[in-house]
Amino acid sequence: MAVTENEPPRKLDIYEILESSGKKRNRADKVKVLKEHSCGALKDILRGIFDSTITWNLPTGSTPPYTPCQEHNHPATLRRENVQFQFFVKGGKGDKLPAYKRENIFLGMLETVHPDDAELLIKLINKEKPEGISRVVVEEAFPGLLKDSEEKPLVHY
Repeated sequence: MAVTENEPPRKLDIYEILESSGKKRNRADKVKVLKEHSCGALKDILRGIFDSTITWNLPTGSTPPYTPCQEHNHPATLRRENVQFQFFVKGGKGDKLPAYKRENIFLGMLETVHPDDAELLIKLINKEKPEGISRVVVEEAFPGLLKDSEEKPLVHY
């Protein structure tokens, strides 16, 4: 099926946005890519990685045992599934769930999103920064997103 002129362009997956931004050479271009593709899921991912006030309520370290979905046939996207992050953040709705249920929800996400987005989710839980994207780029693209970056007044002794 060919793409026609009237058809809107396909929305990029979150991993594609981060890859595209990370490959740019200068900060202004990186920020531009992030702003052009701004969405709730992208902001949630970036905040989850860079904001030290967010602590994940899932086991960190190694990759959990899951079966990645086929690249061409993934039934879900992070643009829709990011609402489930509320179950993974300490202090959120997931605190009321038993650990095994919370982990099963996470495994379900890993197995239904694009395999590269699944790898991104694992990096998110481990707070591993995406290649080529720094905290400065995130703060410039989305001012006020990172809650721990609010400037503290200088104290003079």
